[in-house]
Amino acid sequence: MEGSNRHLDIIEQLRTTERVTVAELAARTGCSEMTIRRDLDQLAEQGVLRRVRGGAVSLLLRGEAPPFAVREHEAADVKRRIGAKINELVADGESVILDSGTTALHVAHALAHRRITAIPLDLHSVNALSGAPDVRLLVPGGQMLPGTLSLAGYLTENALRALRVDTAILAVCGLSARHGLTAPDLAEVPIKQTALAAAQRKIAVCDGSKFSRTGLGHVCSVTELDAIVTDDSAPSSELEKIEAAGVTVILV
Repeated sequence: MEGSNRHLDIIEQLRTTERVTVAELAARTGCSEMTIRRDLDQLAEQGVLRRVRGGAVSLLLRGEAPPFAVREHEAADVKRRIGAKINELVADGESVILDSGTTALHVAHALAHRRITAIPLDLHSVNALSGAPDVRLLVPGGQMLPGTLSLAGYLTENALRALRVDTAILAVCGLSARHGLTAPDLAEVPIKQTALAAAQRKIAVCDGSKFSRTGLGHVCSVTELDAIVTDDSAPSSELEKIEAAGVTVILV
């Protein structure tokens, strides 16, 4: 089992049992106990767990999302395909607001070779685009949220209000025809809403698992979007409702 998959497996175990042992995880994954100890040490550095003799204890709250470094590897192939599709949809010369999140980071990597103006909303994507020779990089100010490195607050909102861009790429934690787009952190809601208001074209990106989730903060209804880029694991009943609302659904 690859390292990123082991980390996800360990996190799932901690969600249900709250305590794991090195011996149990080694038997479960088919890896050596030395490898499992290294995995636990890495997850401890990310704040997922606390190391104890012979294993680890969970530090995750019920319903809490895994750290960014772990989520980056979830559905990684789908996120890469989403990034490739956005690369097809964006034209050279466009100005693009790029939302925070792991899917948006894959989009940033896909757009790094393009001649665009990019406005990323977290420092992960800023870093991914900072060395791109043809990307004009605009970084809004604001408060950096710990863990996700997202930009939020008064300064970020004001910076986005001063812009009029071609496209906003919005990443969400939850999406449905009934509840619209939702986010887990209320501090991110006004940032996403201001990004949408600044854009002529509005595209949401998410893997199919997001259609079964609803975050605490409501961002907008699906009718405010022009398109959604997702994969075929998304429930067809939801996609049909969204398409009936006039939103283009693009599967990767």
